[in-house]
Amino acid sequence: MRSLLWGVLAALVILVDRATKAWLASSFLPGESRIIIPHVLYFTYVQNYHGAFGLFGAHPLLLTALASIVLISFYLWYRREGASMSVHVAFALIFGGAVGNIIDRVHFGYVHDFIDLRWWPVFNVADSAITIGVGILLLQMLVHEKRAAAPVSAAAPADE
Repeated sequence: MRSLLWGVLAALVILVDRATKAWLASSFLPGESRIIIPHVLYFTYVQNYHGAFGLFGAHPLLLTALASIVLISFYLWYRREGASMSVHVAFALIFGGAVGNIIDRVHFGYVHDFIDLRWWPVFNVADSAITIGVGILLLQMLVHEKRAAAPVSAAAPADE
């Protein structure tokens, strides 16, 4: 059941990402910006030839290969671990987001970005899914560490 859930969620992320990018490319010119919520949210069409946060230069094949290697490695780790529901959701978001951006890089040589907060690099639905998925994993790790540490600290003798 969990595999079905993450498959459906990953597919949903890919579909929403592809749909928003198709809408963007047909409705905006590169560099065009529109106010959505004044002083808060803008849609600005950016053709991002670089990796996350402008890292790794503008090498689409290298960026695609790196993303694919990370995705495959993460998938192999995920399949080996006994994963909780939150880890399944996190993996689905990360997988769907990564695939959405890989499709862009393979097809266009760049990623379509458009969500512009003006204080953060412009991003897209796939980037958001990846960020949320990583956030869920980090929270899961913190909760797991806290639970693992709790019995040790509870068993410690009190100072008198």
